[in-house]
Amino acid sequence: MTKIKICGLYRPEDVRYVNEVKPDFAGFVIEFPKSHRNVSSRRAHELCLRLSRDIVPVGVFVDCPIDTVADLYFSGTVKIAQLHGDEDEEYIAALRRAAPGCAVWKAFHIRAPRDILEAERSSADLVLLDNGQGTGESFDWSLLSSVRRDYILAGGLTPETIPEAVRTLRPWAVDLSSGVETDKTKDKSKIMAAVSAARKD
Repeated sequence: MTKIKICGLYRPEDVRYVNEVKPDFAGFVIEFPKSHRNVSSRRAHELCLRLSRDIVPVGVFVDCPIDTVADLYFSGTVKIAQLHGDEDEEYIAALRRAAPGCAVWKAFHIRAPRDILEAERSSADLVLLDNGQGTGESFDWSLLSSVRRDYILAGGLTPETIPEAVRTLRPWAVDLSSGVETDKTKDKSKIMAAVSAARKD
């Protein structure tokens, strides 16, 4: 069954919504002020304390200092580090040394076949294939026909497009943020619809 992550939680209400609906993963954009969904490390910790133990907390980072990521892992705030910046193989290796046991997901912006090749070479535990850094837009899914490793599909997904994505692409997981929002805030009914759509298969 395809797993589902609801990303960009930043309010107590958001956590309450996912606790009721039970996606597999909940994502928090941490220490990235350019995003309206940004939360500080302290705020992320406070929100994750409210998160159901059935849901795995994921920290979304953009070129964040490794010590910050490691501290959030060791404090129990996050169990997975999802990297969305220019983090390279050296960064991933250093993070593994600093926070042994922390799963690492690396995001790749898919524009051409060479981007798929780069993602396939990544040492990350999982790769996330997206259109861009939180653009909320999809990309050409036909580029994914050659992918040979498990991946998380992101970018422009909505409750309405999840069934086609799951049926045709069989991603390991789907990741939604803006697709479950109304006026830039999480919408409980859309979260419910997205989780239901992902689990129909």
